[in-house]
Amino acid sequence: MKDLFNNKKILVTGHTGFKGSWLSLWLKNLGATVHGLSFDIPSRPSHFNVANLSKEINDHRLDIRDAKSLSILVQKIQPDFVFHLAAQALVRPSYENPLDTMTTNALGSANLLNALRHLDKPIVAIMITSDKAYDNAEWVWGYRETDRLGGNDPYSASKGMAELAIRSFVNSYFSNNDSNMRVGIVRAGNVIGGGDWAVDRIVPDCMKAWAKNETVDIRSPHATRPWQHVLEPLSGYLALAVDLEKDGKNHGEAYNFGPNANQNHSVAELIDEMSKYWNKVQWNDVSKLSNHVHEAGLLKLNCDKALFDLHWTPTLDFKKTVEMTVGWYKHYYQNQEQSMYDFTMSQIEEYTRLANMKQSK
Repeated sequence: MKDLFNNKKILVTGHTGFKGSWLSLWLKNLGATVHGLSFDIPSRPSHFNVANLSKEINDHRLDIRDAKSLSILVQKIQPDFVFHLAAQALVRPSYENPLDTMTTNALGSANLLNALRHLDKPIVAIMITSDKAYDNAEWVWGYRETDRLGGNDPYSASKGMAELAIRSFVNSYFSNNDSNMRVGIVRAGNVIGGGDWAVDRIVPDCMKAWAKNETVDIRSPHATRPWQHVLEPLSGYLALAVDLEKDGKNHGEAYNFGPNANQNHSVAELIDEMSKYWNKVQWNDVSKLSNHVHEAGLLKLNCDKALFDLHWTPTLDFKKTVEMTVGWYKHYYQNQEQSMYDFTMSQIEEYTRLANMKQSK
């Protein structure tokens, strides 16, 4: 993997976000020249800032809905790989600003692919959507890539729209044998890890409250999620990029990247595990209070296709996922004047070592 990305020009949209900042640092660690594209920094504090990412990569700012400016930047960068993570990524704000959510997530994806189709060079583009693109019936088995897409809320609908836009570009512009583009579509669920400070997310809410010895309110303690460390799906995105660069047979295919089936745990179980690494944990169950928007109670992905096509499997179990996550925040809150760049890189290297060990068995 290191040989493939070394000295390559890589565009990461949404590089100031949680996943995007981790991916940008991982790619830099692999020797890539990383160009990040984002409209703004989505939270204060942010992983982007505390890891000093602006000093490590090329930092570009524009609204991905601005098709003309986006096309000009893409032509200037001439990327070899593109990882598209720029999005309005939260459910609750999507209820407040549904049109912003839909235009950013759907039109933004179309704008990017339209800009890329005018480049005269080989490109691999990994288009990241979400597990919420599925029409969620909250059944007990995992969703497969062929299951119906949809969604009853603005965020889920925006991801379904993005998938339709991506599919239309693949079929209309990138399906010919002489096309320079190879596209992969990836869907992942809830991720946790150091440096996430988004609003209304369980781990950031707990970390911010507990760092001040405060009690955190939990809306849905019984909701079940397939918790995975942020580096898990990112490893899948990289694996798919490697596969597409070497062989085009999986061009246009969608892949789920999620944890093992036994890593579905409730929010309350996650908090209990987090409390093993943090003193004086306090939380309140406020699930019976009103004014909560709809949130899925069960989300689960079937990742057999990624195993079969890409030989990808998750590396971390639930305990290690939580240990690494809480460990990052403890280091940050105990050393607030220090950059988190080195510590983040150390976790990337630890994850890589564990993944290599697992593959060698």
